[in-house]
Amino acid sequence: MTSARELAERLEVSVRTVMRDVEALSAAGVPVYTERGARGGIALVPGYRTDVSGLTADETRALFVLLSDSAHADLGLGQAMGSALRKIMAVLPEVHRPDADLASRRVFIEPDRWRTGAAPAPVPELARLQDAVFGDRRLRVHYRHGRDGSERSYTLDAYGLVNKASVWYLVADHQARPKLFRADRLVTARVLPEQARLRPGVELQHVWQDLRREVETLERPVKVTVRVAADSLTRFRLVHQTDLTNAEDIPDGPDTRATELTLRFHSLGHATILLAFGPKVEVIDPPELRNALREAAQATAALYPETVPVE
Repeated sequence: MTSARELAERLEVSVRTVMRDVEALSAAGVPVYTERGARGGIALVPGYRTDVSGLTADETRALFVLLSDSAHADLGLGQAMGSALRKIMAVLPEVHRPDADLASRRVFIEPDRWRTGAAPAPVPELARLQDAVFGDRRLRVHYRHGRDGSERSYTLDAYGLVNKASVWYLVADHQARPKLFRADRLVTARVLPEQARLRPGVELQHVWQDLRREVETLERPVKVTVRVAADSLTRFRLVHQTDLTNAEDIPDGPDTRATELTLRFHSLGHATILLAFGPKVEVIDPPELRNALREAAQATAALYPETVPVE
């Protein structure tokens, strides 16, 4: 029990301010009370601890979705962030602690862009991916590969999601081997009833670091400038939306003119996929890709020599 005058002296405020704050605390639900008399004063109900019980499950998850360690370290706040989250965890209601712990281990945010500079795209299946990650369930996905546009189905055991420069990635095991899936290339995703079969002791951040190193050691990316015929723009954007660097230049309405676009590919070999559009797409730059496509087209034409029409 502490008198209002003593509190005022400690806090260097007036007695009136102390009493006003006591009323405000009481109105906010804090069990503070006063007693009159020589031994009276202001006190909290014995055993009371402040907590954050007003947080919902989604709010709790939001607090524990972390930026990469380097982001806080750059600001000199690496240790402070860890300490702050431990304190929040200590006062969270018991019912929300599993959600907070799971979010901190299953979702990772990294602000640095891949050197290829691929632009982010909408992720219609993101909600299902979250359901699988937070529910520890297996996933069945149909995925469109960026290298050649081919599609394939996978049954996956997901470690979590990574947001890198606003692009979402799914980190998962396929047949017990780690793989990285760009989430906006998922055609469909279905959460299965079976429990995810994660490797014991393996966490999202460990798998992510290994996969990231693999991507960063790929061949240097190739910047490609193309001219796309108007009647092929829609299909071209669908196939190469994750490779485009200036998708905003594609006209919204009907257009009779060819459109010049810029793309980035992992390597010159990956860029030869553009030959699939035939004369609808002309590579303007780089010259070595133009040469590679010309040689490929000539080799293909050689397989079909001109023949006499059948009468």
